[in-house]
Amino acid sequence: MKFNYLTAMLAGLLLALPCTMAAQKKAAKKKATTEKVADPDPNFYIFLCFGQSNMEGNARPEAVDLKSPGPRFLLMPAVDFPEVGERPARKMGEWCEASAPLCRANTGLTPADWFGRTMVASTPDHIRIGVIHVAIGGIDIKGFLPDSIKDYAEKKAPGWMKGMLAAYDNNPYERDQYRRPQVGWYGEAGVREPLW
Repeated sequence: MKFNYLTAMLAGLLLALPCTMAAQKKAAKKKATTEKVADPDPNFYIFLCFGQSNMEGNARPEAVDLKSPGPRFLLMPAVDFPEVGERPARKMGEWCEASAPLCRANTGLTPADWFGRTMVASTPDHIRIGVIHVAIGGIDIKGFLPDSIKDYAEKKAPGWMKGMLAAYDNNPYERDQYRRPQVGWYGEAGVREPLW
C-alpha cells in the first residue's frame, strides 16, 4: 500500500481536534471570568497556516483556484486585501470565503488552499473549515517567536523582506496568536539552528 502524506496529515489533524476543542472551552471559561466570550463552535475547525515561501504561495493559481468553494471554507486574513476583479476586498481579522491568494494580495497558491478544499470535501456538510494564514518567504523561525521578532525585524531581516514584514506591522507573531491546530511549512531558513 502506497503511503499517502495528505491522508496522514489530515488524520493527524483530525485526531488533534478534540484536544484542541477541549482547550478552547477551558480557555473560554477562564476568559469568561473577565469578559463575555462566546462558546467555541464545535462545527468550525480553525487552522493556523504559517511558514515560508511554499506556505506563502508561489504557484500561479488557475481559474478553479480563484473561485471560492463556498461558505464552508473560510479565511481570516492576517492583512487587508484590495478588491480584485470579482473578488471583494478582504478585511484583516474578518472571516470571508476562501479562495487564492490566501496569504497576501500579491502571493499565489499555497498548500492551505487545497488543504482547506480537501477538508471541506472530506467532512460532513455541517462542518466549516477556517484558515488563518501568515507566511513570509525566507523568514527565520525567529520571525514567529515573541521574544525575538522585534530584534529580527529591525536588525536581521534582509532588505528584500522588509515590505513583507511591514504587511504584518513587523510582527507576524502577533497575527498567529489564535493558537489553533496548525499546518506549518517550514524549511528554508534556520535549518542549522541547534535548538531545532
